[in-house]
Amino acid sequence: MDARTTGIVAYITWIGLIISICVGDMQGAKFHVNQALVIMLFSLLSAIPVIGWIWGIFMLVCWVMGLIAAINQEEKEVPLIGRLRLLK
Repeated sequence: MDARTTGIVAYITWIGLIISICVGDMQGAKFHVNQALVIMLFSLLSAIPVIGWIWGIFMLVCWVMGLIAAINQEEKEVPLIGRLRLLK
């Protein structure tokens, strides 16, 4: 897969993230793979009642922003959590 496809697939479920890490162009799409991983991990906090629901809506907005950036091949960080780097 090329970098654009790898970045887009990374945002689509956990399985897409694993596929993009294993099969995709990791060097070209490292930014989007990292962003998708951070968004998916922080989305787990949405299980907390009331506050988590608001956080879940925020994570949905971040996910859409990241997906649109991957489609447009831009490296835009999502708000609040975008500076975190889990993949080196």
